[in-house]
Amino acid sequence: MKILFAASECLPFIKTGGLADVAGTLPKALLEAAPKNEIRVMLPKYKRISEKYRFNMRHIFDTWIHLGWRSQFLGIDELVVDGVKYWFVDNEFYFGGDYVYGSGEFETERFCFFCKAVLESLPRLGFMPDVIHCNDWQTGYIPLLVKQYSRRPDYASIRTVFTIHNLRFQGVGGRSLVDDLLSLGQEALDRIEYSGGVSAMKAGIMYSDKITTVSPTYANEILTPEYGETLDCVLRDRAWDLSGILNGISNKLYDPANDANIAAAFDKNSLEGKEKCKLALLNELGLSQDTSRPLVAVISRLTDQKGVDLISWILPQLISQGAQAVVLGMGDKAYEEHFGFMSWDNPSFAYRCEMNDSLSRRIYAGADMLLMPSRFEPCGISQMLALRYGCIPIVRETGGLADTVKPYNKYDNTGNGFSFCGYSFHSFSFVAGLAMELYRDKTRWQQMVQRAMETDFDWRISAGKYLDLYRSIAGDL
Repeated sequence: MKILFAASECLPFIKTGGLADVAGTLPKALLEAAPKNEIRVMLPKYKRISEKYRFNMRHIFDTWIHLGWRSQFLGIDELVVDGVKYWFVDNEFYFGGDYVYGSGEFETERFCFFCKAVLESLPRLGFMPDVIHCNDWQTGYIPLLVKQYSRRPDYASIRTVFTIHNLRFQGVGGRSLVDDLLSLGQEALDRIEYSGGVSAMKAGIMYSDKITTVSPTYANEILTPEYGETLDCVLRDRAWDLSGILNGISNKLYDPANDANIAAAFDKNSLEGKEKCKLALLNELGLSQDTSRPLVAVISRLTDQKGVDLISWILPQLISQGAQAVVLGMGDKAYEEHFGFMSWDNPSFAYRCEMNDSLSRRIYAGADMLLMPSRFEPCGISQMLALRYGCIPIVRETGGLADTVKPYNKYDNTGNGFSFCGYSFHSFSFVAGLAMELYRDKTRWQQMVQRAMETDFDWRISAGKYLDLYRSIAGDL
C-alpha cells in the first residue's frame, strides 16, 4: 500500500505543537509495522528549517502551477531520514518568511497553495498513493480536491483520511478568495460555508473518506455542542466514519534508560538515577537542593485551553505546602509576565520562557508531578512523556487525558496519576492535595512511579489501527 502523509509541520524539521510529533513519529511506526508499504511525508519547506537539513535535501523537480489567475513556482526537494522519505514543497513567496503560521487572507492563500501543490506534485514524483492522510485545517482542502481530481484516471483510486488534532482552529477564509484560488465551484463552496466564509476544517470533515481524532474520548466529545466548536452537527452527520485513535510516542526516542539529555539513566526497576536527575535539575534551575521536597512541573503552551489560569492559582498553594515548582513554556503575554514576576519574587519557583526539548526532558526526568488541568485536550503528549519518565500527572478528565491517566485508588493501590472532572480550582486543589499526601508515603509513591513507567503508549499500538483503517478504504493492497 502507498501512503502519503500531508502535514504543515513535522519533527525533526519544524515544530510548533503536537502535530509535529505525530507527523514525525507515526510514519516511522507505520513503516516498522508494515515494511512492504511505501510511506512518504510531504510538508512545506519553511525558511526556519535548520540548515543541516536544508543543505542535505536533494532537488527533485520544479515547475509552475496555476492558483486561480496566479502562476506560482512549485519545487520539490527530498530528504530521507530513518528510512522515511520526506518531500518538501518549495515556494519562497509562501514559506520563505521567518514564521511557520500567520493569519489573515495570506494564511488562507499559503495553505490553499500547499493543498494544490501536494496533488499537482504526485504525477511528477511518480507516486500515486492509495491513501493520503491529511492533518488539521492546513490540509483540509486536499480531500475536496481529490474528489474533483478523481475525474482524471490516475487520481480516481486515491482515498483520504482526515485527522483532527484540534477542532478549535478551522482555517476560515473568504469565500471569494478560496473560490479564486482553487476554483471549487458553487456546490462545494456552499457545502463548506462557515459564518459567511468557508472552512478548510469543514472541507476536510465533509469530503474525506474517513475522519479520525487523536483520542477515543475526544472523538465522542466533539459530537457535542460543548466541544464541537460549532461543527458538532456536521460531525454527527459523519459519526459513522469518525473514530478516535490515540496518539503515541516513540519508546526509542523517549527512553530514560538511554536519553543523553538527562543527568542519569534510570528505569522502573532502578530509580536511583531519577533522584540524580532531580538533584541536577534543581541545581540547573537555581532551586533548593532539598530533594525531599516535591518538585511540581508545568510544560505547556501558556493559554487558557491548557488551564493555565488554574495553574497560576494553585502553584502558590503547593509551594506553601512545601513543594518547589518549575514552568516551561510560552504563550499569552499575561501568563508569561505573571510567571516571570513570580519567579523573581519566589525562591521556590523557576520559570523558563522558551520551548526547549532538551530541557523538557530534564524536567520530566527530574520532576515528581506534572500539572495539566486542560479545559479540553484532544490527546496531549506531555502526560505520556511524564509517565514514561516517572513524573506523575495531575490532569483534568477530558480528551486524551482521560484515556491515558488512570486515577489513583488508595484502597487497592492502583492508578498511574491523579485526575478530576469539573473545571474548578476546588476540584484541582483537592486532587493536588491527594498527590502531595501520597508523596509523603515513600513506599506507595515509588510504587506509583513504577506503575507510571510501565504504561506503554508506543506508536506501534496505534500504527496497527491506522493500517486497518487505511485498508478499510483502500483494500488490502
